[in-house]
Amino acid sequence: MSSLPIESTRSIVYRESGRFAGWPANYGMWGWGEEVVSIFVAGWLGPDTGLHPRDKSRPFAPVVARSLDGGRSWSHEPFTGVVPGGVQTLSGDEHVDESLQIGPRLDEAAFVEPEPVAFTDPETVVLVARTGIVDRARSWFYVSRDRARTWSGPHPLGTFGERAVAARTDVVPLGDHEALFQLTTGKEDGSEGRIRSVWTGDGGRTFEPRGWVGDEPEGWAIMPSSLRLDDGTILCARRCAGVGDRTTKPHWIDLYASDDQGQSWRLVGKPVPDAGAGGNPPALVGLADGRLVLVYGSRAEPYGLRAVISTDRGSTWAATVITDDTAVRDLGYPRAIAMDDGSVLAVFYSNDADRSERFIEAVRWVP
Repeated sequence: MSSLPIESTRSIVYRESGRFAGWPANYGMWGWGEEVVSIFVAGWLGPDTGLHPRDKSRPFAPVVARSLDGGRSWSHEPFTGVVPGGVQTLSGDEHVDESLQIGPRLDEAAFVEPEPVAFTDPETVVLVARTGIVDRARSWFYVSRDRARTWSGPHPLGTFGERAVAARTDVVPLGDHEALFQLTTGKEDGSEGRIRSVWTGDGGRTFEPRGWVGDEPEGWAIMPSSLRLDDGTILCARRCAGVGDRTTKPHWIDLYASDDQGQSWRLVGKPVPDAGAGGNPPALVGLADGRLVLVYGSRAEPYGLRAVISTDRGSTWAATVITDDTAVRDLGYPRAIAMDDGSVLAVFYSNDADRSERFIEAVRWVP
């Protein structure tokens, strides 16, 4: 198997000496023809902690990367949304010391009710943010109506009676003011986590809990990536882990489907039986010809970006190596979108040595 598919191109989205840029999956990626926006965070390299050599005494601030040529070149802009708590770090309290965390400073009274969101408007995008990942984690969202240049928010999501809501961006439009928000929540003991669908029918002003995507797991099932098929079926891929030590317990990606707009979910299969030590979240993309592409970072050697492709709505999958030249397993967390020409553009974080800066890379290929 070749290390790169035919007709693939790669580019550096963000790389700065001494910096740790990471985790695009936590934020969002959107496209308008050849204009593309990806959001991630940038901090600093620090001591080796077993996976992420990051400096927890300095903030991880969001960066808006924009390409006007389909991912070949990128510029960087600040995130203009209001980060609650008067700190710079967004969606990652676990990556910084308490003095830089939102959670201890979060005043939910500062949340503002949104103007009704038009979820089917192509100019409108929604970004979901959070404090941490375990007990007492809280989440909210932002809305941009001008291609991620300005943002309203933070807007409240609520807790739905859960001990933690540690959501990343996964929003499924159902109608003009109707959508499912796919939320990672805490388990009964407050640990991470499982996935619940919540529904809004008034443009994000109120939310109603719907079904759980699978039973409460022994390990965890987090970080959903969802899409709606032409017949109304909603698919949801989950990042999963069993029990045991982080480096030895199993990690995989499975796929669920809902035929009733998130009220109930059924298991379809396991597109990625082994995602490597530590696992990686999925990025699920639907192509115009009906194929599904699921992109993920492989923390099993050779490290790099992978994809599996289905021609039968997720029943069976064929594997593809996208990249295989990442030095160590601190990588992945991709976002991906389908481009107008039938190609897929993915953005992920990578490295080229154990102590190299962590940088954001893009790859575009024709599946």
